[in-house]
This record gives sequence, structure tokens and C-alpha cells, in this order.
Amino acid sequence: MGVDFGLPHFDAELQELGLLAQTAGLNPVARVTCKRRAPDAALFIGSGKADEIKMLAQQLGAQEILFDQSLSPAQQRNLERHLELPVNDRTLLILEIFGQRARSHEGKLQVELARLQYLSTRLVRRWSHLERQSGGIGMRGGPGETQIELDRRMIGDNIKRIKERLSKVKRQRTTQRRQRDRRDAFNISLVGYTNAGKSTVFNTLVKARTYAADQLFATLDTTTRQLYLGDVGRMVSLSDTVGFIRDLPHGLIDAFQATLQEAVDADLLLHVVDFSNDNYLNQITEVQHVLKDIGAHDIPQILIFNKLDTVAPDRRPPVLQDSYELDGTPTPRIFLSAQSGEGVAGLRELLTQAVIAQRPSLVATDFPPGHEAAF
Repeated sequence: MGVDFGLPHFDAELQELGLLAQTAGLNPVARVTCKRRAPDAALFIGSGKADEIKMLAQQLGAQEILFDQSLSPAQQRNLERHLELPVNDRTLLILEIFGQRARSHEGKLQVELARLQYLSTRLVRRWSHLERQSGGIGMRGGPGETQIELDRRMIGDNIKRIKERLSKVKRQRTTQRRQRDRRDAFNISLVGYTNAGKSTVFNTLVKARTYAADQLFATLDTTTRQLYLGDVGRMVSLSDTVGFIRDLPHGLIDAFQATLQEAVDADLLLHVVDFSNDNYLNQITEVQHVLKDIGAHDIPQILIFNKLDTVAPDRRPPVLQDSYELDGTPTPRIFLSAQSGEGVAGLRELLTQAVIAQRPSLVATDFPPGHEAAF
């Protein structure tokens, strides 16, 4: 279900929500959209459209309703009562995918923190067990404590414990970055919209075997490898980070601060764009918004227009390298296919030029050449 409030990025076909649902293991059976000037305070979509969805769900045997926009706790509760089906929004769907894909200890902690922060706002008597408990000695006395208050305190305690464990992970990452700084390392981070091909670019550059697939959020945990640039005779540090998406929940941005810190501390960002996607201009804008949110928008970038092998011949650019106006700043751009290898040699040349321009002190002739090694 998607509601068009007149915003420019509304997905009339709900394609991205459908991909998110499939990534989470669900099977979309119908897509419904409507136009409104503002959300309905109680049901978000109004009672008439809610009745229509209820009838459609009964006809198709749907077991869950997904909304492309974020719902308030009260709206979610009211919709579930009205539709008599579980109702979830885009935020929870992304959290579910992150929970399925996280592999590292840090990634699992971050996902659990974001999930608990989301649930802490949903304790609005959606479940029948949230009745008032008896209190006092021998189960007598005052009204006691409500179950909702117990749940809220338990969630709060878990959030506090996870934050403490994540702070230790942050300190470990800070120590690792200091060690790299002492070696005068040059740090590069891959960023971009989810499914733009960041992990494939990463694997192509450093000969790694990081998991890469044609699906949303295939990579959640940051992976760092060393990349040897022969023209400057130096190793540089290359990191593959989590992909961004439209309306990324702020809770996830906060929870993944340790992971996204790799992008904040980078000397250069490789902004990977899915050139085969008709909506790639809006995706570039969304990535820039997230980079601004995490304080990484001032870091120099190289735009990589990936998946050149999948575009129609009439869309192929006349040259593979040019400049692109990114937030009013001329930014180097290169067209390539990480899958076929076309244009990858040009990317290595751009990386060499960036290292020489930003850190000429790193150019060394006595650095022993070697192959890419694990960092």
C-alpha cells in the first residue's frame, strides 16, 4: 500500500517496496495506491480505502499488509483492528531484512538496537496481555505496575546494554583506524544506493570474494581490504559499506553509526550508481542526503556509473570518463561494468590521480609491489 502525498519521489508502481518484501521472503499478491493531501490521523488512509483493502485481502488470501510509508504506533494499531490482519510499514520491513542479513557480531548488535528502538515506540496496547497487574504484599494493595510499563523498562534495559557493548566495538574500530593513520594510510570507502553493485566493484578491485547478489541489502557488514596501486607504489585501504535506501530509518542511521564511520573517516568516497536503473538520479540524491546526515558529504567523491553492460546501446555514453555536477561541485565520473570489467582500468587510474592529488607524501618508489592482501 502506497499513498501519494504529492512528493516527487513517490513510487507509483511500488517496485522498491515489492523488492523489499521479496528480499524479506514475502510474496506480494496486490499493490494498491491512492492520493491524499495529508495522512488520516486514525487510519493513515481513511476508512473507505481501508475497507477496500480489507475486501481485497480477503479475496486474495493475503496474510499481511505492508505500507510504503512509516506509520505512527496508533495508526498501526487502528489499522490492524480495522483490517483484522498484521500491518507493518517500510521501516519494520527494512529492519527485518537487516536482521536476516547481519553476520558479524557488531552487525547483529546494531540491528538488535534499531529493532528495540523501533519497538519501544510501539507499546500502545496492541496486545491483549498488556493488562494491569496487581501489586502490594500478598497481591494486595495499590494498582501495581502495568505490563506495558514492565515491557518498556525491559526494552530500555536491553537498549542500554547493547549501547554499552557497541561502544566497546566503536573503541576497537577507533584503535584500528589510529593504527592505519600511524601508517599514513589512504582510506577509500564504497558508498551508494542498495543493489548498485558496490560489492561487485569491491570484489573486482581487490580480488575478494565478498557476497554479492542482485538483491537489496546483500551486504550489511563492512569489509576492508588492501588495494595495491602500482603507479604510486602504495597500498590503499578499501572498505565496502552497507547500501543506502530512500527513507532509511533514522534509527538505523544511529544504530549503524559504527559501520558508517568508515565512510565518515574516509579520504575518498567511491559513489557507486546503478546506471541501468531509470530512477538513478533520485537514488544519487538520497545517497547525498544520508552522507549529509552522517557528516560525510564534504569528503571528495568519484562517481561510478556501474552496470554499463546492461544498458541499451542508445544509452551508452560517448566517453567513459567525464565530470558530473554533484551538489554544485564538479565531480569525476566514470562509466564501467564491474561484472564484465569494462572501464575498471580507468577507475584504477582515477584512484591513482586522487591519491597523488590529496596525499602526495604517500607516493613512494621504495614500497615493495605485491598483490592485494587481507587487511
